[in-house]
Amino acid sequence: MPATNAPHDQIAVALDVPTLDEAARLAADLEGVVGWFKIGLELFAAHGPEAVARIRPHGRVFLDVKLHDIPTTVERAAARLADLDIDLVTIHALGGPDMIRAAISGLSDARKVLAVTLLTSMDAAALDAVGLDTNADRVPLLAKMATGAGAGGVVCSAGQSWRVREAVGQRPMIVTPGIRPADHADDDHAGVWTPQAAIDAGSNLLVIGRPVTRSADPIAAATAIVSSIGG
Repeated sequence: MPATNAPHDQIAVALDVPTLDEAARLAADLEGVVGWFKIGLELFAAHGPEAVARIRPHGRVFLDVKLHDIPTTVERAAARLADLDIDLVTIHALGGPDMIRAAISGLSDARKVLAVTLLTSMDAAALDAVGLDTNADRVPLLAKMATGAGAGGVVCSAGQSWRVREAVGQRPMIVTPGIRPADHADDDHAGVWTPQAAIDAGSNLLVIGRPVTRSADPIAAATAIVSSIGG
């Protein structure tokens, strides 16, 4: 489900908070301020489908579970997720074309499949530790492979967005985590960009967590972020 050009619909707030009640309160407060909410592994592992049911009334749901297994297992897991009212699901592009096609088959909707290229927490040292080089072409190649297998979008850093856009064309969605307003620390993302810079680089859905969820005034924080890409 592609994001629209409306600024609020280009923001997904990551509900990486300790409890479902807190996540649901945040989603209710931010309804209409942002268009998307990301449910990550911690929240989904603790509450499963209930997490989706509590968040979905307040906006579109991006389920970030990063499926990565043999194709048959991924297809079966995706089929179970298809029963939930979700708009996007992440898988790992490193699972390869057959796994990507299996996820699409399970979900019965290629537009809902987002292939994660490389995690934004992976800096050069981390990539080297797992035997991957830092070749600038690696992320665009993974993105091209994933969309070629049918994935409706990819996840990559903003720094790779323009390369990915060149590789996959205009149709696929590019989702970018690690987005921070200029006055926020990097947290644990190796490549951090501001919202407007990420949009300019080719991203069309930005994932923002702590600058909103840990703010003393999440509504004001989210509104300021939306306004920063509204010009």
